[in-house]
Amino acid sequence: MGDVAVGARSGHDGEENRGRPEETAGPAPDGPPDSGYGYAYGTEDGRVTGGQNGGTQHEGVGGTPPATPTPAKKQRSFWKELPILIGIALVLALLIKTFLVQAFSIPSSSMENTLQIGDRVLVDKLTPWFGSEPDRGEVVVFHDPDDWLAGEPTPDPNALQTVLSWIGLMPSADEKDLIKRVIGVGGDTVECNKTGPLKVNGKALNEPYVYAGNTPCSEDEQGGQFKVTVPEGKIWVMGDHRQNSRDSRYNQSDKNGGMVPVDEVVGRAIVVAWPMNRWGTLPVPETFDQDGLQARASAAALSVAPQGLAVAGVVPVVWWRRRRRRAASAETR
Repeated sequence: MGDVAVGARSGHDGEENRGRPEETAGPAPDGPPDSGYGYAYGTEDGRVTGGQNGGTQHEGVGGTPPATPTPAKKQRSFWKELPILIGIALVLALLIKTFLVQAFSIPSSSMENTLQIGDRVLVDKLTPWFGSEPDRGEVVVFHDPDDWLAGEPTPDPNALQTVLSWIGLMPSADEKDLIKRVIGVGGDTVECNKTGPLKVNGKALNEPYVYAGNTPCSEDEQGGQFKVTVPEGKIWVMGDHRQNSRDSRYNQSDKNGGMVPVDEVVGRAIVVAWPMNRWGTLPVPETFDQDGLQARASAAALSVAPQGLAVAGVVPVVWWRRRRRRAASAETR
């Protein structure tokens, strides 16, 4: 019976299903075709819809088109970046030369053997911006205060040398600058008698940096014998090659009396940078640290001492009075 029923039903399938939509073969999906959870189903024009979130696999059927990948940014070529790098380097060099360090070339023998002709020195220009002033024993570069270089030959650099010197990539070609050693500062008394030794505030200097064969002082009538007191705001300078240096001694007839105004100082020479076999620092010689030489500094300390003692004396008195007032207030409560 079971077999006949199956066969009879199968034989009438066509008539029983006439007028009904034809069923598709295969098992039905677990979820509805329009549930939007990744099921695909056919459309009349043959396109397939569905997918995650109910979107479409093809543009134009109510879905959002897939994102187009952003093309990688084209890298700028080295030759296009080179002018920018050069410009940045020039600006940095100019800033360094203006505010930090500048190179200078030594054109004469007035500082031998500390500095020789052709040496390149680096000059610290930063510390003067913070109020630092030249001190005894330092080697400094300064602008010509009053035609000290009159009659001296000056170089004629080409255009490239001028530009490189201006931005600080080459030693300065400005021959209006001089380099000497500071011997006296404001308030100091500097004197030379016969061949020396040179004295500052009555203390004789031991000067191993003086050119071999030279005497610390020169016996002549042009300025080699002197005794001067340095005004505040000025310095007294001398070359290490004592018998071949036109320094403060030989310019005492100018408007500054041979002194160099502190405002004209470019900075302190700190390093011999070139040639390489001459590389070295330019420290202050030990002779400028001897006891008694710092007479001006000692006087300044003494002038401040009474004020310090006054403050030290007042503090305990104030503390004692405050304690007494607190005790009196506690007794009256």
